[in-house]
Amino acid sequence: MKNNHTLIIGGGIVGATLALKLAQDNKPVTLIDARPKRDKEDWQQILGQRDARVYALSLASIELLKEVGAWQKIAASERKADYSQMQVWQLNGRGELLFGDSTNNSDDSNQNSEPKMLGSMVEPAVIEYALWQRLLAPDVSQYLTVIDGQKVVDMDWLGATQGYRVTLDNGSVIDARLLVGADGRGSFVRKQAGIELDILDYNQTAICCAIQTEKPHQATARQAMLPTGTLALLPLADITDEDKANPQHWQSIVWTLPRNQALALIEEHPRYIADKLAAASHYELGAIHKIESIASFPLAAQQAKTYVADNLVLIGDAAHGVHPLAGQGLNLGMLDVKALSKQLAHDYNRSGGTLWGTNQTLRSYERLRRPHNSLMMHSFSALNWLFAGSLAQLRPIQQLRNEGMYRVSKIKPLMQLFAKQASGV
Repeated sequence: MKNNHTLIIGGGIVGATLALKLAQDNKPVTLIDARPKRDKEDWQQILGQRDARVYALSLASIELLKEVGAWQKIAASERKADYSQMQVWQLNGRGELLFGDSTNNSDDSNQNSEPKMLGSMVEPAVIEYALWQRLLAPDVSQYLTVIDGQKVVDMDWLGATQGYRVTLDNGSVIDARLLVGADGRGSFVRKQAGIELDILDYNQTAICCAIQTEKPHQATARQAMLPTGTLALLPLADITDEDKANPQHWQSIVWTLPRNQALALIEEHPRYIADKLAAASHYELGAIHKIESIASFPLAAQQAKTYVADNLVLIGDAAHGVHPLAGQGLNLGMLDVKALSKQLAHDYNRSGGTLWGTNQTLRSYERLRRPHNSLMMHSFSALNWLFAGSLAQLRPIQQLRNEGMYRVSKIKPLMQLFAKQASGV
């Protein structure tokens, strides 16, 4: 145990998935979650309400959740909204990008085939509950320890052969050969390790809410590229009997606006916000009948200058955060989990079970993930710049953007490639 013990700080989706992945591979792992301990009744109360937020899980993320046994529980709950198309358009421009059904079928023989799923929209609590059930399962209990409701208050590096000594707020002390920071954008682990951030503040704020629309979403994730920012309309699962009698009419909204404009709008009456939202979408799904759970959050991209230090590695939002316009934040974190667990296992087996979490292993993980995450972060930033803000409204930029979208929409192999990239496989 001394040679392969791992301590993961952060019990969110990314941290819990890595913990399950390691435990299933018979590697001792401890997971620390600062949130209060929840029982089944607590979870049922949380799940009894519709969450305006959803994660657009790619096929690669779904496959990883299947591997740890969580996706099966999500599927059984039916608390998910699969999507088979993605539609991207600009209201005052030329060209529309449609990924999915229409780009997958190359001849008439395929027209009657079942639509190919590109991914699934799932509320955060639904994923977390499925993972929570798996964390308590007997098949992983021999190798997995979960500590709830405790915060890490100190961490000391004891040297390469010993790793870290971590102190919790109840005075408990845990030694670990490998320390994993999965504790979000404000990562305590990253700060204590002295790892700095590259930050890009977009001076934008996203308004998030759930809406019931006049028209059904038809298993399509939609994104309008507006001069003020992006507007995403994402399918939500039907959770009540009323929903199921009139399915596919609930959407999750992420509406990006200049910060001052968003903060002013969030203070308005919900009906006013709903009407403004319907108009901004050009009534793509008709009128908005209901609006719930209105909230807002500032937008910034960030990336750790390094993902690793001696006996320490960052994953998920602790390592990187991107603009939400493509809905890839969690998917990038899940790819971190896949790459890190694979690299750890590869080097451990190659060493005959003697090496765990060495600098060579961690650097290999960083070389795999950091360039890819950097590319995604800067690509999303470039897209945001191309459509939103004062420069984006200059006529040469508009003409370039319009012609580019139009040309791309006509190249079927390129559209198929984009669809494949979006699915993560």
